[in-house]
Amino acid sequence: MKQFGLIGFPLGHSFSKKFFTEKFENEQIDARYDLYELDDISKFISLIENTELNGLNVTIPYKEKVIPFLDELDDTAEKIGAVNVIKFIREKNKLALKGYNSDAIGFENSLKPYLESFHKKALILGTGGASKAINYVLNKLNIETTFVSRNASRGKLTYQELNQEIINDNLLIVNASPVGTFPHSDSCPEIPYQFLTEKHILFDVVYNPSETLFMIKGKEQGAQALNGESMLIGQAKAAWKIWNE
Repeated sequence: MKQFGLIGFPLGHSFSKKFFTEKFENEQIDARYDLYELDDISKFISLIENTELNGLNVTIPYKEKVIPFLDELDDTAEKIGAVNVIKFIREKNKLALKGYNSDAIGFENSLKPYLESFHKKALILGTGGASKAINYVLNKLNIETTFVSRNASRGKLTYQELNQEIINDNLLIVNASPVGTFPHSDSCPEIPYQFLTEKHILFDVVYNPSETLFMIKGKEQGAQALNGESMLIGQAKAAWKIWNE
């Protein structure tokens, strides 16, 4: 039986476990998918030494922190600087770990059908591993990006700096932070929603709840709002392909 799983912390609610468990049952694949909640990335070493894993997904907060433990990165993961898929390569009793980023694939395929010619600039809310994949994709699509963070730093905006001019200038806003995720569904990124228009797209990487407060507030202003479910399905399918190449 092949073994796959997800590392992160915390892992109370996992799309990946549900997706892969159902896939294995429906397609009669002899495999299992487990959750490995690591409260410290240093425990990753013990995990790979004590399990016969074939592949892992990586989620918050380890998409960047896991990289030093890997033997190799594929080109996309290296350019992004974040990993959400690890392939376990076993040859001649030796194990090599190779990192990939399928978030980029999932995000690009989810967003592209909705883009118009006037979507030339984007705000990315959050600066974690997911935001790096999103930035990579948007730059690839020739969309100029600006990161928004709670803390002031060079080249980034803070939420307090967002005004009507900035919102009008950035017709794509991506929430790449976990703000608004269940059970904290009553929270949302603090942007000036009143300046949104029908030309705006709000993309939330959060998938639970299916309609976040970020999306609701956007729709109230006529904006188009998308959640992260199709991105998640896309990255999961890409992960399965990577593990089986």
